[in-house]
Amino acid sequence: DAFSVSVANALTETGMRKCRMAAIAGVYALFQIAMPLIGWSCVHAFVERFRSFSRFIPWIALLLLLFIGGKMLWESFRSREEETERASAAVGAGTLLLQGLATSIDALSVGFTIADYAFPYARLSAAIIGAVTFAVCLVGLLIGKAVGKKLAGKASAVGGLILIAIGLKIFFSGV
Repeated sequence: DAFSVSVANALTETGMRKCRMAAIAGVYALFQIAMPLIGWSCVHAFVERFRSFSRFIPWIALLLLLFIGGKMLWESFRSREEETERASAAVGAGTLLLQGLATSIDALSVGFTIADYAFPYARLSAAIIGAVTFAVCLVGLLIGKAVGKKLAGKASAVGGLILIAIGLKIFFSGV
């Protein structure tokens, strides 16, 4: 999911610099590290209470990604002069944090599967997940940047559709 969102972000921000790519990949990696550890902590702190919340995870991911993807899709239909102004606009910090949350919320369940691990091993597992996420997101950003230059004005619409599709995938696989 984080790979696909990275592609979508780079589609709309084709002038993205390498330090920004590293920052975006870092946000997704941090969320992917935090969520399993939060899940692990929840299992150890209050298993039964959290279990009833877990059925809402697909709904939360769906709503967040539908909102972000719908917004991107809506903005893609604006007039051409507004598009030129937005062409250099970057994904904002708030949107990036929502994307990080939406793409990693299902990683809470990983915390349930590693609940038997001692904390140092759970932390190591989360670090490995974060490192892989970082690398995969960098690749996604590079691909999105290359493809976005070719799609020009349609990149925002494609990115929005990708986010909506991811939201639907998370929802239907989790329900």
